Amino acid sequence: MALNAEHLQRASVIHFSHATHCELPKNMKDCNQCGKCCIKYGDGALSATAAEIDIWELFEPHIYQYVKDNEIWFSPDTGLQLTRCPFLEIEPGQGKEKYTCSIYQSRPEDCRHYPSNIAEMVRDECEMIEVKDLDDFKKAQSKLDDLMEDSRPRRQ
Repeated sequence: MALNAEHLQRASVIHFSHATHCELPKNMKDCNQCGKCCIKYGDGALSATAAEIDIWELFEPHIYQYVKDNEIWFSPDTGLQLTRCPFLEIEPGQGKEKYTCSIYQSRPEDCRHYPSNIAEMVRDECEMIEVKDLDDFKKAQSKLDDLMEDSRPRRQ
């Protein structure tokens, strides 16, 4: 595998800006780390790019060990598909369960791009969205795009 500048850049980019997130108008709520998205999609519904897998193989073997035949989240011991992302962790002592990602900076593109649209958030019962956000889908989508600007391209 040839490692190029794009691979190295992707490995070093921080994909989430908390400062940007906090400066948004308060219609859409801040993520409360309920974990619904990670739990719902962490059982084989996610994929990783070839470049991500290459980077993990070279620089992050603790992640790469969960890759099998270029698919993600397989048990390194049994080779079986896991029913939950191995990097989703519950924060201790928070009362209501709050989840964190132990590979947040290196998480797959599928994770970085979620949520991509308001309909997806509604379907998945995302707790960031509020009923008042549904009054104007375009405005809500624009706010979501602003929120996610450091993680994924804007929707057209």
